[in-house]
Amino acid sequence: MTVIRTLIVDDEPLARDGIRLLISPDSQFEIIGECSNGKEAIAAIKKLRPDLVFLDVQMPEVDGFGVLKSIREEDLPLVVFVTAFDKFAIDAFEAHALDYVLKPVNPVRFATTITRIKKRLSEKEVAQISHRLVELLNTDLSSVAALSMRSSFLNRISLKTGDKLHFVDVVEIDWIEAEDYYAKLHVGKQTHLIRETLAHLEKQLDPTKFVRIHRSTIVNIARVKELKAHFRGEYFVILENGTKLKSSRTYHEAVARILSGR
Repeated sequence: MTVIRTLIVDDEPLARDGIRLLISPDSQFEIIGECSNGKEAIAAIKKLRPDLVFLDVQMPEVDGFGVLKSIREEDLPLVVFVTAFDKFAIDAFEAHALDYVLKPVNPVRFATTITRIKKRLSEKEVAQISHRLVELLNTDLSSVAALSMRSSFLNRISLKTGDKLHFVDVVEIDWIEAEDYYAKLHVGKQTHLIRETLAHLEKQLDPTKFVRIHRSTIVNIARVKELKAHFRGEYFVILENGTKLKSSRTYHEAVARILSGR
């Protein structure tokens, strides 16, 4: 049995955890490294020469496409894109017969991908797939990038408990608070701590549905019941469940959006 040396690349720690959790039970895969950004990925691919890379498409500074453009065609590993793209952008991958999994990762769909990977490696299709990758990279990816921005907001957040993953729909979140380098989700009477900074999480949430009212607080606009003026542009934000949060003057524009109903 040939061992498949695997690299996981994603700027979201929970996403890396999820892929690792799904792939670890299969002894044919050896995880040789993990990267949290594109620059790390380029260096790791050149140094470690993995057989397979699970590659996040959207990353700051150097995205997944930028990573692949930095690697010579003959050195390209087998790539599975990990993406939040909608079906229109997915067409670009399917047209080139490239593998992808959608976030949040569905275990059944992931298992199908794993089976396909093994088949392609056993039949030594890597060279042909690398050529398809190059063809994709030589096309106009601006439209794909534009679609990614439209479809990249989180719909669900994955939570890890022991060896299990479960999910929270973002529409169920009442508010989120910063807790050092973590974020605490308030969902009804429950709270969930995730390994994300509030700033990073804010970028992944739909700004028409969530607003940051304080450096340590994000609220779900749909959960806001009333606002009470406090002092010099500050407000108390009262949620439907009675939670009372305080906004800061720094985020007065966000509060103005709530006031205007936008």
